[in-house]
Amino acid sequence: MAHADRAERRRAANGERASIFQRLANLLRREDNTAAILESIEEVVEESERESAALSAQERIMLANLLRFGELRIGDVMVPRADIVAVEESSTLRELAAKFREAQHSRLPVYRETLDDPQGVVHIKDVLALLEERPDGSLGWPDVPISRIRRDLLFVPASMRARDLLFKMQTTHIHLALVIDEYGGTDGLVSIEDLIEQIVGEIDDEHDVEEAPRVRTAPDGSFDTPARIDLDDLKQQTGIDLSPSSEDEEVDTLGGLITSLIGRLPQRGEIVSHPSGYEFEILEADPRRIKRVRVRKASAQKPVAGKTA
Repeated sequence: MAHADRAERRRAANGERASIFQRLANLLRREDNTAAILESIEEVVEESERESAALSAQERIMLANLLRFGELRIGDVMVPRADIVAVEESSTLRELAAKFREAQHSRLPVYRETLDDPQGVVHIKDVLALLEERPDGSLGWPDVPISRIRRDLLFVPASMRARDLLFKMQTTHIHLALVIDEYGGTDGLVSIEDLIEQIVGEIDDEHDVEEAPRVRTAPDGSFDTPARIDLDDLKQQTGIDLSPSSEDEEVDTLGGLITSLIGRLPQRGEIVSHPSGYEFEILEADPRRIKRVRVRKASAQKPVAGKTA
């Protein structure tokens, strides 16, 4: 009976969460002005807080990101021109395949001579579809121009609202956009993943897997570490055990632990206390995630969680 009650409470909590996020999604689709949308979203969040406290720290951060998302412009989220990986239209399929392997992206913009003359986008699955078997059993690329498999590309200004581009990508099924400046030149690039990450946080795939982050020990005995370090790896490298005491707490990384302690993303320079007697100084962070943290024993005058250094 107790197990059935817990299952029922879990279903009810999940239903409340789904209802909240569905209402927020509906609000974001409205054509009202941004201020009215933000006010409506805040009302939904406040109402949900009164009705249920079932939201986790990560879900609260997502709600905060939703509030912020309505104000974002493309210029706030785009990949700058210098970091764009693209392919020249005259490249062979072999060269294109090598570029995909190097960039580890599924889509690449296509340009003619310079990035200021974009021609479209090419998808890796269209390239692989052309791979053919030769009479000797080996695989090779036919003599096919990139223009044959080129797809359409969206062109947007940096001043466009991020939510408007997200909805445009949904309706057109074009998930890559070039950001064009006032002179018609290429200023940056935005993918649908870049937009979604503004709400749900960093999205890693199998190509983003890296070696375990390394902790650096400072002369004063403190530790500087990437926030994405796994708590088990942190313990192995420093001997500091910060594992959550509650079995229900789903926190794996140091950054996740810090956000769960204060219920939001901290800013650079903030100091957050941990019940174990350690404190975390945020060395580097942006609006989407914590990047680097200094871990040290709390000083005699214990700082308040969320204090700015």
